[in-house]
Formats: sequence, C-alpha cells, structure tokens
Amino acid sequence: HVQLVESGGGSVQSGGSLRLTCAASGYGRSRACMAWFRQAPGKEREGVARIYTTGGSVMYADSVKGRFNISADGDKSTVYLQLSDLRPEDTAMYYCAAAQPWIMCPSKFNMRDFGYWGQGTQVTVS
Repeated sequence: HVQLVESGGGSVQSGGSLRLTCAASGYGRSRACMAWFRQAPGKEREGVARIYTTGGSVMYADSVKGRFNISADGDKSTVYLQLSDLRPEDTAMYYCAAAQPWIMCPSKFNMRDFGYWGQGTQVTVS
C-alpha cells in the first residue's frame, strides 16, 4: 500500500524560496513516476513537475520553468521540489502524486495517471 507524506510548505514573500518534500512508502525498490500538482482557490488542479523516483524524465509546467527544480532520492523514495523566485500566483495547495510502480511517466500532467495522492501542503506567497 503506497502512502505519500508531504512537508515543507509555508508562507514567504515574493522572491522567496521553499523546499517541499514528498516521502513515499510502499514502493520498495520499484521505480515510480512522481509528480507535484497544485490547486489555487477557485482554480483547477494543475501539474507542476514530475520525475522518476530513480531520477530522470523530468518535466515542468511552463509557468515554473527556470524557477522550480524537482529532484529525487531513489534510496528513500523521496521527491523534492525546490521553489525559488516565488510569486503571489504560486500560492496554492501543493499535492504530491505517484503512479503505479514501473509505469512510464505520462507525457502530460494528467491527474488520472496518478493513483496515489498526498494530503497537500500549503504554499502562500505575499
């Protein structure tokens, strides 16, 4: 049974930085595609970045390219999202998502491709 636990959200001023962490359990040594999505009040959930737990196949949404960096620690089945140069429009609940083990990362951010979700961590930029 896969579980995802996020941490690292908070409140920062414009231009600030945060690092989000998503620890997955239940994958063992399997490779999995993991992603970060976010949802702002009144808006649809959107994909931000994704990566394999073993690294590689990194993809970003256009809105965060050059400002966010996703990385993974395969030994720990943990994915990190470094948020830099934050803007008020980055304010949202950020969710970690993971796919079934050994499934290829999808070419687009499609929520239906990710069967496991964390509880979310709030990022507020003022």
